[in-house]
Amino acid sequence: MKDIRFFAKPHYASSYALVIGIDQYASASPLSYAVSDARAVRDILVSDFEFRAENVTVLEDGAATRDAIRKAFFRFTRSDIGLDDRVFIFFAGHGHTATGARGEIGYLVPHDADTDDYSTFIRWDDLTSNSEQIRSKHVLFVMDACYGGLALTRNTQPGSTRFLKDMMLRYSRQVLTAGKADEVVADSGGPLPDHSVFTGHFLEALHGKAAGDGGVITAASVMAYVYNKVAHDRNSNQTPHYGHFDGDGDFVFKAPGIEELEKSEQMDSDRLISIAYPTELATQENSKSKIARVKLLLSQTSHTIELHDFLTAEVRSFQGATANDSFGLSEGFSTEAFVIRLNQYEEVVATLSDLGACTAYWAAPEQLGILQKCFARVCDQLDQRGGLDIWLQMRWYPVLVAFYASCVAAVDAKRFDTLCAIFDTPVPTSRRNGYKQTLVEALADAIADLSQTGVLNLIPGHERNYTPLSEYLFKFLQPKLDDLLFMGKGYEQAFDSFEVYFALAAADKRMQSEQNAWGPIGRFGWKARSRSDGPLAHVVTEGNSMKNRWPPLQSGMFGGDFDRFQAVGKEYGAVISRLHWH
Repeated sequence: MKDIRFFAKPHYASSYALVIGIDQYASASPLSYAVSDARAVRDILVSDFEFRAENVTVLEDGAATRDAIRKAFFRFTRSDIGLDDRVFIFFAGHGHTATGARGEIGYLVPHDADTDDYSTFIRWDDLTSNSEQIRSKHVLFVMDACYGGLALTRNTQPGSTRFLKDMMLRYSRQVLTAGKADEVVADSGGPLPDHSVFTGHFLEALHGKAAGDGGVITAASVMAYVYNKVAHDRNSNQTPHYGHFDGDGDFVFKAPGIEELEKSEQMDSDRLISIAYPTELATQENSKSKIARVKLLLSQTSHTIELHDFLTAEVRSFQGATANDSFGLSEGFSTEAFVIRLNQYEEVVATLSDLGACTAYWAAPEQLGILQKCFARVCDQLDQRGGLDIWLQMRWYPVLVAFYASCVAAVDAKRFDTLCAIFDTPVPTSRRNGYKQTLVEALADAIADLSQTGVLNLIPGHERNYTPLSEYLFKFLQPKLDDLLFMGKGYEQAFDSFEVYFALAAADKRMQSEQNAWGPIGRFGWKARSRSDGPLAHVVTEGNSMKNRWPPLQSGMFGGDFDRFQAVGKEYGAVISRLHWH
């Protein structure tokens, strides 16, 4: 890896590309759409990503001979290609894999290749090793072909973030291929007519579907999008291969606003962005074994470091699963699409919510910081603003599921220190002009936003409920938490009490910032209207009678201040009394 950060600039001086498409071969079987794939890639590079037409070399069919491809590639090693340039290489055609004494060897098949003579092929590692001679800081290979022999590393994990300008200063050599050895490229049936499955999804990624924070499109985000789409495409039997073979920077296709980061010489201004990550098709530890493991790690504080690594790995997995195009933000809305997405989010967060509940129930006080970190990180990617409002708001739903599961478990265990730690977790947000929110505030806002849309009443069976989200989660979480913690008939009290604490804590935060005493109204709202001894009255009465001896106050809720709690209880009780629920 080369450290060029002290010499490179956070922009590209020039952009160069070699684009190859081969439909017709001298001896290999023909393809249908490789040439049209190459032409479409060339066009989008020029039209959307500031590649000058004269800097894009295109080789099609008979022009794409072994010597011509190598000559065009080695053109990039000349001295007029500078450090701050980027080089992009695209190949659509046949790939081949041979097995040697040290493993697989990958080849590209040029137009004039003799399929019985490997010397007429182009070895993949010949290109990668010689890319070291290219002075440009960023080189990206995109190969619509399948072959093995790729020695790649993954320099990011799910949930990773990177500074945009810094990424532009780091050396990188990256590759994305259509598939691995012994996989057959799907030459048709993709999302775009007259294009292969792989290139069709690649083009859609470049057209904006791989855009992340602020419209930034990088090789990493394109790889994540294409991997997820191709690996799951019903017309594909391919699993794309991707990663770095040198360096840890990232080839940037588009970075709106990056020029603003260069203007000040006095301040090192930069912007932190989330890095998209593919949802790997891999056999993973099942949920039951993960629960057993986290219980073991919680049993001794000497395992705290391992507990941290285990839980944060699960958070990264969650982020990887929710940050991809399976949850597109610009898709059309319908009741059916809403219900499908609700269920998909529940599947994605299932294991994380189970582990959160176990941790909230059994964690030692010194382990609560890990739980806070997990909740903070699951919120990292939720500030995106581009897309349909309802889908943007729905991104908070899996966080709500994990939050409810953990907090109900904490209340059942009478772990108010845990409940307070979760509530007060600082989370990144731009919702209030830079004001740093706690988790309890952020989720209260999320519920308010979802409630105002009326979408929660689309949950099947809850169309006429006063509090559809609360009623739904009450039934949804019960079997999961009972299996985990054997809560039995105590579950309802724990659930309702938690929602009261949640509402009062949110109202307290609002009152501290001189707003009205509002907090999310759960099923306790209609219970409070039907009888004076409902969940809200029970909590308020208990707190008023025990005063400073009340465990939630002793754990730090309401700032540990009884007068503050009493004021919140009175104001929030007035809010509930004004409900016209019969």
